Amino acid sequence: MLDALGCDYQWVAVDIMSGESRTPEFLLLNPFGQVPTVVFEDGRALAQSNAILLHLAEETPWIPSDAWERAKMLEWLFWEQYSHEPYVAVARFQRVYAGKSADEVEPRLMERGYAALARMEAGLAGVGWLAGGQGATLADLALVAYTRVAHEGGFDLAAYPNIRDWIGRVENAFGIQ
Repeated sequence: MLDALGCDYQWVAVDIMSGESRTPEFLLLNPFGQVPTVVFEDGRALAQSNAILLHLAEETPWIPSDAWERAKMLEWLFWEQYSHEPYVAVARFQRVYAGKSADEVEPRLMERGYAALARMEAGLAGVGWLAGGQGATLADLALVAYTRVAHEGGFDLAAYPNIRDWIGRVENAFGIQ
């Protein structure tokens, strides 16, 4: 989002595997002990990816002005945190960061991850964007993050043509490389 908005910022890597997000200093910024966290120029810190996105994108076209489209965007944002990220992102984390083999990843993660991908595929049928409007919204940005790297968690996107096409549209809309 910061790149799409053309903002200057400094990226600070936090090594969650070595406990950097659990240090007293980090917990002062983010009592949840999670990444991401954004610290603004005035010293205020904000955590939780979708809260950060909503704050940064205030008064941009990525938050629809139409109440129904905005509600549909929020519906997808909430769904992302409850029904997509806990499976697709966690399977990726286990493979990429925890070094587990495909056989060591809990089958339920894969089952639910594929169910999430199937839901997205159906939601994208006949529309260009998740919220169904004329352009990309924060729902698209939030969901593309882990969907575009789902293969790293062992998910094969070959059976999801709507998702594959959508990934390209979202990457173009937000300038993701």
